[in-house]
Amino acid sequence: MKRKNANVAGNALMILGLLTMVVGVGYSILNQLPQLHLPQYIAHGAIFSIFIGALLWLAGARVSGREKVADRYYWLRHCGDKRCRRDGHHHS
Repeated sequence: MKRKNANVAGNALMILGLLTMVVGVGYSILNQLPQLHLPQYIAHGAIFSIFIGALLWLAGARVSGREKVADRYYWLRHCGDKRCRRDGHHHS
């Protein structure tokens, strides 16, 4: 997949994940209002949709390459250049 297409697909997955999480949280909150008479069994699915949305968000971040910045920073910090490490031992 080309970089531009991967970026667009990743952003679309992140948006879909965000919308899924927002809808799940919204339905869970609205389900607490007794005057709406919403079905109780869908509330469990709404809570599950929060986790599905988070997985979609993470998949989108992986596809678009947004998580690599943090991975590189972690790698440089702990395993990369000696000047970037926080060992507590300063060698001159």
